[in-house]
Amino acid sequence: MSHVSAAPPPVVGGAGWLYPAFRIRNQAAAGSICDVLIEELSQVFRSDMPSSDIPKERSRQRVHDPIEAWHPQNDMWSHETNLEVDENKSLLENNDNGLLEPDHKVVLTNDFNNILLLLFLYVLQGIPLGLAGSIPLILQSKNVSYSDQAIYSFVFWPFSLKLLWAPLVDAAYFPTFGRRKSWLVPTQYFLGVFMLCLSFEVDELLKSDEHTSPDIVKLTVVFFIFGFLAATQDIAVDGWALTMLSKENVGLASTCNSVGQTAGYFLGNVLFLALESAEFCNTYLRSQSQPTGIVTLSGFLFFWGIIFLVTTTLVTVLKKENLRQTSLHDAPQQGIKETYKSLICIIKMPAILNFCIMLLTAKIGFAAADGVTGLKLVELGVPKEQLALLAVPMVPLQILLPFVISKYTAGRKPLNVFYWTMPFRLFMGMIFALLVFWTPTVKQGTEFPVYYYGVLLFSYALHQVTVYSMYVAVMAFNAKISDPSIGGTYMTLLNTVSNLAGNWPATLALWLVDPLTVKKCIGAPEQSCGSAIGSELCAKFGGSCSTATDGYYVESILCIVIGFTWWLYFGNKFRNLQDEHPSTWQCKRNN
Repeated sequence: MSHVSAAPPPVVGGAGWLYPAFRIRNQAAAGSICDVLIEELSQVFRSDMPSSDIPKERSRQRVHDPIEAWHPQNDMWSHETNLEVDENKSLLENNDNGLLEPDHKVVLTNDFNNILLLLFLYVLQGIPLGLAGSIPLILQSKNVSYSDQAIYSFVFWPFSLKLLWAPLVDAAYFPTFGRRKSWLVPTQYFLGVFMLCLSFEVDELLKSDEHTSPDIVKLTVVFFIFGFLAATQDIAVDGWALTMLSKENVGLASTCNSVGQTAGYFLGNVLFLALESAEFCNTYLRSQSQPTGIVTLSGFLFFWGIIFLVTTTLVTVLKKENLRQTSLHDAPQQGIKETYKSLICIIKMPAILNFCIMLLTAKIGFAAADGVTGLKLVELGVPKEQLALLAVPMVPLQILLPFVISKYTAGRKPLNVFYWTMPFRLFMGMIFALLVFWTPTVKQGTEFPVYYYGVLLFSYALHQVTVYSMYVAVMAFNAKISDPSIGGTYMTLLNTVSNLAGNWPATLALWLVDPLTVKKCIGAPEQSCGSAIGSELCAKFGGSCSTATDGYYVESILCIVIGFTWWLYFGNKFRNLQDEHPSTWQCKRNN
């Protein structure tokens, strides 16, 4: 069963102003492998216990402690998966594995080419994610409706839903070609061909003028397929990472994931938006102004389409998969049927149902801040490339925060951190609404002063503290309650729910902005501006539409009220889940 780590807050705004898209950081790997690793970790920790009368709860907590140490990234960004489980397991075995430091350097040298290959595959994985994430800002600069943005936001769902097809990727393959290459090679070829074909059509899909607007439905379908292919490639690469590297270096796979996917997203999002912007290129890269940027979306897609095809061909021909080593220690795999049986067993547990329902509603209060704020800033004239570039100085903070926060979530009650952080994050929603309200007053022509970007960056940094506190708390709790006997499947389900808990409110928030907005026709009061046709009639009769009530502010207030209501009435119930007996979370399966 492939392991899906939960993403740090989905983002088209708020947590994501600086990367306005659902910057998904999901990792996937072979679930049967994950189950074996968790079981072996259990044996390692249990062997340390001096007696058998140690409480079971403490035993389970010790088993899961290694899972709670996870590696962050730049809010795309990466977190503990079965790769890290193996990393920690390797660290535990370092004292008696017979490898002296010079010997380990030799092993590392032998794996150097494999590490480079993994790093490059993860870079390729980040490219389509970054490109998909840049589209909402481009659409917003073309004045599309928020309802259209809501439709497009479904593009970011595949990484949260790959639980549905991950078992198939893990279990179905051609043995003679290779378990992971059977999926990696065709998926990357599809991505390459897809990019080449899209490069000839994307300008038409994004075309907008007085009579036409971007084709949102086609864009959504196209980039949804894009995301589906990237998610499938993610499953295959993470699974291959566990067998490509030697046992001593398998922990480095998570580092390759973190660094590679971060770099890929940066190339496909931040770098692309900067080089596509005529204003940025004319200001910083050119001596003479030109009406377009250095690159175009179609040219960027064509270039990376060629890269995908060429590199996939090289991998197919030159890289042979170890056909004997299908998993670590030749562990028996959990088949597709068994995986889905495990999922059904988990879902039927009352405690899990309560946890999932509360988690799926807990993030409604953040929907306006996380889903709309960034797009609202672009609508008000803040350059999209400047918002993207502001993410760069945030990387160190996003790397350090989880390490600091994990000290407070590593105990028996990690959800306490979630509970006490929630009101502060809701308060940041008010700050964001005030920032949006303040933005037009500081605009100087088409420019914004430096101190304005400083305020944005400082606000975003404060917000990240609350975001990561809640995220790490949920991840720690998921690791604590997961049944070791089906750890991979269990964690996958819980983290999928965590992803969806952020995705659906953000999509709904985008869709509600337009219905909650009230506009009046100034100069032709008999006309209405409630629809696109009404706006055209208003202009035709010599009037102009003016916003009387901005739906973003209405939505922000509603979200904050709902959020505090949830905190007051369900917060303690959510927190009390961590006091349940460990047996409450164990799946009773009929073999």
